[in-house]
Amino acid sequence: MNQFEYIAATSIEQVVEVMSEYGTYASILAGGTDLLISLRRLNGNGPKVVVDISRIKSLQGISLENGTVNLFPLATHTSVAHSKVIHQQAVLLSSAASVIGSPQIRNRGTVGGNIMNAAACADTVPPLVALDASVTLQSKTGNRQLPLSDLFIEPYRTNAKPDEVLTKIQFSALPQKAKSSFIKLGRRNALAISRLSVAAIICQDAKGIIVDARIVPGATFPTWHRVREAEQLLVGEQPSRKLFESAGKKVSEMMIAQIGRRWSTEYKEPVIAVLVRRALEQCIDNPIGLRGSAS
Repeated sequence: MNQFEYIAATSIEQVVEVMSEYGTYASILAGGTDLLISLRRLNGNGPKVVVDISRIKSLQGISLENGTVNLFPLATHTSVAHSKVIHQQAVLLSSAASVIGSPQIRNRGTVGGNIMNAAACADTVPPLVALDASVTLQSKTGNRQLPLSDLFIEPYRTNAKPDEVLTKIQFSALPQKAKSSFIKLGRRNALAISRLSVAAIICQDAKGIIVDARIVPGATFPTWHRVREAEQLLVGEQPSRKLFESAGKKVSEMMIAQIGRRWSTEYKEPVIAVLVRRALEQCIDNPIGLRGSAS
């Protein structure tokens, strides 16, 4: 591990001051579950300064104000999984947080770190994109807000500037009638990194017609986004196995259209279609009663 200066910041103003001075030569330490591993691999090419933000109170917590959920970057995965606000307003996010890593990782790892690390397997990002979340980035010169889906360039790269720090994640609480789900597929049942995942939201009217649908796969496209071509197949329709299978197939078609056929396509093409279908079924109160469904 290379030598670096360690700064235990006590305010966001101190953090942005340091980031303004050091830029790409500075790294943010929140939970440390990703950073501490990467520092060991850098072989002398690591940061000159590590800024520990874990003590900054203004970057902690989860709140609901006027229908908007404020999720601060130091919220741990454990706190998100157990939060009444998240469970009531966006249960798919608490589901995703509850299956990240081990209890130790969930106790230390943060939502902000999961976002800014931008790993393709990040579990909290698909639900947040499905929730149409926005993020606030702060620098010495001010703040800027942008949709979370616009933050990412490619795996492990965001368009945050070197002097910017993530200070808030926000999204509108889901309507009461909305149902949501999150599914991940790993190499094992626990402590697994997602090979593929799906976040889904469905809202139906009094007659059961789907009036809103959101589908966001993880570890499928170069960056996270809603697959609107698949969502459009659902809106205005009654739920059925055939309908959900069509949406899953559309997601797999869009995946191939965007990234082409690779060595992993033979596996991913059918699996992501099935995961989408299952995620959508979980959004329905009585999936057994889906028209055309089979065991």
